[in-house]
Amino acid sequence: MERLPGFTSDALDDAQDRYGLRFPPDLVELLRERRLDARYDWAAECPAIRRMLEWPFDMLQFDIENGLWWPDWGERPTTAERRGEVLRAALAAAPKLIPLYVHRFLPETPASPGNPVFSMHGFDTIVYGANLSAYVEKEFDWTWGEPAAVPAPVPFWSGFIAPFDEAYAYYAAAAAESDRHGG
Repeated sequence: MERLPGFTSDALDDAQDRYGLRFPPDLVELLRERRLDARYDWAAECPAIRRMLEWPFDMLQFDIENGLWWPDWGERPTTAERRGEVLRAALAAAPKLIPLYVHRFLPETPASPGNPVFSMHGFDTIVYGANLSAYVEKEFDWTWGEPAAVPAPVPFWSGFIAPFDEAYAYYAAAAAESDRHGG
């Protein structure tokens, strides 16, 4: 992948104001050094960034309208409009996700270095890097900073991911057991 020049501090400050985000310090450091995705121009109004800021809602809404529901949100509303309202309220209370590259996101809070990177595709959301350094090493094969082995907890998103990680582990174990028995 071609190395793209980073952004100025002023451009990143303007981007945070423009999009209503707060970049964690390690993301500021990385984006000053290099761009992760040529499509995301943080120095100007960028339709691709705007689209990806709506991605979590859009992908979760798609899954919800196809039968999934998060139990912590209470009883599933009977109308699509009301389900959308509940989802908007849940996401408004959650840390915003900052688009990094395709459907990879960094939560804006906690506002300290070390947040995990999520691969977010609706309810199919996983930790893709325990921190920004681990992510860029995995995604781009770059060495940058100190990769973490264990992701830091992030309000809402960590709780959202953990049950699905447990479900994946359960089904993987069941499939392996079935394979051992010729099933």
